[in-house]
Amino acid sequence: MNKFQELGLNELLLKAIQDLGFETPSEVQEKAIPLLLQHDTDIVALAQTGTGKTAAFGFPLIQKIDPENRSTQALILSPTRELCLQITNEIKQYSKYVKGLHTVAVYGGASITEQAKEVKRGAQIIVATPGRMQDMINRNYVNIKNIQICVLDEADEMLNMGFYDDITSILSDTPEEKNTWLFSATMPQEVARIAREFMTKPQEITVGHKNQGSENVSHEYYLVGARDRYPVLKRLADMNPDIFSVVFCRTKRDTQAVAEKLIEDGYNAAALHGDLSQAQRDGVMKAFRGRQIQMLVATDVAARGIDVDDITHVINYQLPDEIETYNHRSGRTGRAGKTGTSIVIVTKSEYKKISQIERIIKKKFVQKPIPTGMEICEVQLIHLANKARCVEVDSEIDKYLPKIEELLGDLSKEELIKKMFSLEFNRFIEYYKKQNTIDSPKSREKGERSVNSDGSVRYFLNLGSRDNFDWMSLKDFLRDTLDLGRDDLFKVDVKEGFSFFNTDASHSERVMEILNNMHHEGRQVNVEISTSGGGSSRRDHNGRGRSGGFRSERSSSDRRSSGGERRTEGKFGRRREDDRPVRNERRSVRGDRPRRSN
Repeated sequence: MNKFQELGLNELLLKAIQDLGFETPSEVQEKAIPLLLQHDTDIVALAQTGTGKTAAFGFPLIQKIDPENRSTQALILSPTRELCLQITNEIKQYSKYVKGLHTVAVYGGASITEQAKEVKRGAQIIVATPGRMQDMINRNYVNIKNIQICVLDEADEMLNMGFYDDITSILSDTPEEKNTWLFSATMPQEVARIAREFMTKPQEITVGHKNQGSENVSHEYYLVGARDRYPVLKRLADMNPDIFSVVFCRTKRDTQAVAEKLIEDGYNAAALHGDLSQAQRDGVMKAFRGRQIQMLVATDVAARGIDVDDITHVINYQLPDEIETYNHRSGRTGRAGKTGTSIVIVTKSEYKKISQIERIIKKKFVQKPIPTGMEICEVQLIHLANKARCVEVDSEIDKYLPKIEELLGDLSKEELIKKMFSLEFNRFIEYYKKQNTIDSPKSREKGERSVNSDGSVRYFLNLGSRDNFDWMSLKDFLRDTLDLGRDDLFKVDVKEGFSFFNTDASHSERVMEILNNMHHEGRQVNVEISTSGGGSSRRDHNGRGRSGGFRSERSSSDRRSSGGERRTEGKFGRRREDDRPVRNERRSVRGDRPRRSN
């Protein structure tokens, strides 16, 4: 007997469940469905992404709707267009045998008048994003003053996205006697505040511990230097030939840049972020679900609509600003009873966040060594051998075999195998022979950082007087950006198209990480370490030392900084005549690096 029958669902829903192939309810479904069917109550359900929350509220919601009454009886709020459409599609699948029940999706990026017409024709259930729903209410396109049920799905994410005012305004337009069902992965203060203000003695359902990560997801991290993020991402992709992953970045700009680099390097990748049109987003998601895309690079907001069961890896290219958001990211993998891996690429300046995340998700991270080129080559070779073993042979090849045997007949079995596999293997081995070994920062000696005798490090920065900085304003800008103390940043020298400055060596990772991942007035900021050191005395541009007094003339190190300083970390490429760095033109590297075989 199907275990869903024991939850109290009617025959029409059980028939739809059978069509969908559901047999055993998840824990949140097992707890929520009987409670919501038997009682008119408010609930707060805490469960991780991918645990079946849509069915947990969808089945009892459908059963409580009167399909003969064409007025709006239920409202479901969700954070993004993708999730709104996903929930709408699932509700329609669940209710396909309920005659007369209509569900309408209301979201931004589509015609509001067309959505209003759909609602007017009769929509017992409206699934909406908060912003578009508020717009519909303001224009008197919808009437939710008589709804019986309001569902807040992914409540924590809606509040993280800044929808608090919209949600409270929408809830204020609904009747007090309705039931509110709140579903969330985490329980931050804002969610608790919604529960206090708009719910009456809600019953709480918790799957696992609050904010705890999924049992099916393992957590790993790779400690890297600030400039090694992308090379390490490529190595992780090459180390997992069958990878089907979501790569998370903090900003839309970084998301687009990383996706473009991956595509340029021969990976099947695409970007998903808020600057894409709805048609573009739909196209990307269709390609991802069809596995035409193996690495989907996304922002946290855009990824809320991703509901794909077979994602093997979640890669945190950058950790989120909010620690709790990590739970949402890792919940993209390990779904539907399958296992998954959540990977963090972390620098020393971010390392403390790992322990903070461990406390929240109640799981331990395992530090993994960065894969070497030879390890990757071995994995790729074995992967190729497995593909060869499992490939289906088309009989059409038979007519070409005599010519092939004529060409290769003098080769032994061993020689033939070597030559065939070398076609693919040679490209990987040649590529990784040219690559430097990437070491964890913990294994690097301090001397490699060009530390001066006074324990400071001198940096080259591609900002100067042309960017409206003098030595004082640049020092203030850097101090605020890097969150450094008054005396932590010194020897600031500003030139027309670039500048130099010093910090203590202990701040080096922080300087490289933050500045190389930011933009100033639309331009990418780049910072590199200078080998000259700029002298050991801690003096500012105007010659004042920490103990006071002035120099009568520039030191030899300052004279060198006018154009003679050398930089060791990173490459700007050639320079324009005005001394501003010129970024190397983007070029395909397919000739240097083998394209991935799928």
